Amino acid sequence: MSGDTAPITLVIFRRWRQSNGGDIIALFPELPADNQGRFCDAYEHVGQHGGADYHGVVQATKPVTPDEAAPLLRELERIGYRLKPIKRASYKHHQARRETAQSYRR
Repeated sequence: MSGDTAPITLVIFRRWRQSNGGDIIALFPELPADNQGRFCDAYEHVGQHGGADYHGVVQATKPVTPDEAAPLLRELERIGYRLKPIKRASYKHHQARRETAQSYRR
């Protein structure tokens, strides 16, 4: 991904509850992390990209303010993402992830 040619990616920023370290995670609800589209792609400063159970992560985290998300947002933009932060994923976002995963299997 580079500059203005990269697609716009929806992202949801959440903070792990203190028992899990309090770090911020970025969830990409429309990007599949597996061939079925069950898991979405995610990113954290430590560990970087990985798959995540969207609903499980939302239950184990809390929302963040734009100021709290800013450092991770900048990090993601530095590696080429064009991001559009949203508060929560809808059925439409989850369905888009499943359809993308299905297209990979063809």
